[in-house]
Amino acid sequence: MLKVTEKINEMKDQVVRAKLYLSFTPPGSKSNLVKELKLRIKEVERAISGATKDSDLSRSALQRMRNMESSLSKASRAYPDCSSMTTKLRSMTQNTEEQVRSQKKQVSYLFHLAASTTPKGLHCLSMQLTAEYFALDPKERQFPNQQKLHDPELYHYAVFSDNVLASTVVVNSTVSTAMEPEKIVFHVVTDSLNFPAVSMWFLLNPPGKATIQVQSIESFDWLSTKYHAALRQNSSDPRYASELNHLRFYLPEIFPALNKIVLFDHDVVVQKDLTRLWSINMKGKVNAAVETCHKSETSFRRMDAFINFSDPFVAKRFHADACTWAFGMNLFDLQEWRRQNLTTVYHKYLQLGNKRPLWVAGSLPLGWVTFYKRTVALDRRWHILGLGYESGVVRADIDRAAVIHYDGIMKPWLDIGIGRHKGYWSKYVNFEDSHLQRCNIHA
Repeated sequence: MLKVTEKINEMKDQVVRAKLYLSFTPPGSKSNLVKELKLRIKEVERAISGATKDSDLSRSALQRMRNMESSLSKASRAYPDCSSMTTKLRSMTQNTEEQVRSQKKQVSYLFHLAASTTPKGLHCLSMQLTAEYFALDPKERQFPNQQKLHDPELYHYAVFSDNVLASTVVVNSTVSTAMEPEKIVFHVVTDSLNFPAVSMWFLLNPPGKATIQVQSIESFDWLSTKYHAALRQNSSDPRYASELNHLRFYLPEIFPALNKIVLFDHDVVVQKDLTRLWSINMKGKVNAAVETCHKSETSFRRMDAFINFSDPFVAKRFHADACTWAFGMNLFDLQEWRRQNLTTVYHKYLQLGNKRPLWVAGSLPLGWVTFYKRTVALDRRWHILGLGYESGVVRADIDRAAVIHYDGIMKPWLDIGIGRHKGYWSKYVNFEDSHLQRCNIHA
């Protein structure tokens, strides 16, 4: 990339040098050199305006570059004092660095604000669907094939989400890439506010031959009576404090009749049939996940970046160099989970973390400690991460992956999403749908 913009960068440097020489001239000076430098600055700035690579530059631009170099040579003879030049450059550099730091802080704040704010179109969609749901007769709110919901011989997938479009893409992509969609049962869990909208969407857009269930977290009476206080985490970020985010630690209670389940985060897209995933040897472990402990990969995570190993309790029980793994697509052996009583283990760590700073907020570090030495590694081709924060994820790796994950704040349904990755997600959204059209939701 540097070679592609080598001339442009050189011309930008010329402008900086010319402005620096002008700063040495007395105020109000109208010498020929001052006029010449001002003219050259205008010419060069006009020449590189709109150019993003050297091939965009015209022949006249290169001539202006040579003219500028000649003028700068005159200026260097007129102002030979290097020490004052160095002082001035150092001052300009410090001011520029301070401006860059300030702008980076502003950009970071705006990105996080955009990531945590519901887009107007999604809010509109939810309101439309909610109104339609409550206009239905109670009998019309029922989904078909509900007898399959508790059949352990079928392939059960779950996604916990308060986002209609996100959960739609997870379901649509899984079903459309499946060899045997009639064997798929999808369990969508949302909150009470979004339950009508999510339900209405899937009533209007059933997932082909697959079976679907939509539940509200508030319908789990056992959760509110036994665990409600424990679920609350001290965090200003709603993503981490969300009960839906921590619901993953109650899978055996939510699905008491099932032996295995695949849990998706709502920011994934399934690209290949997942049948083989169900026959993976779990080796007596509870969780199957891709590892994130390889330094050469963008998904690299260290335990000690999320967990406080200076605390004796932590240092005694866990190893800082232990291999980390990702949420996003996980196969859970619910029978083994129940046998090892891991929900109780999770609660123990959750409550300890609420009393003192053992780990950062969120479900990931709690997952690492709850399933410590209870996780089997999946081949990385099952699940690739980084599409929500890394524009440089290799295209071949994306195309090869069974599941791609937009972890990070740049979600594909947001304006701040990474453009080159959005197509993998948007192809599973029917933008011709009348609800989306009325809410101005476009690809």
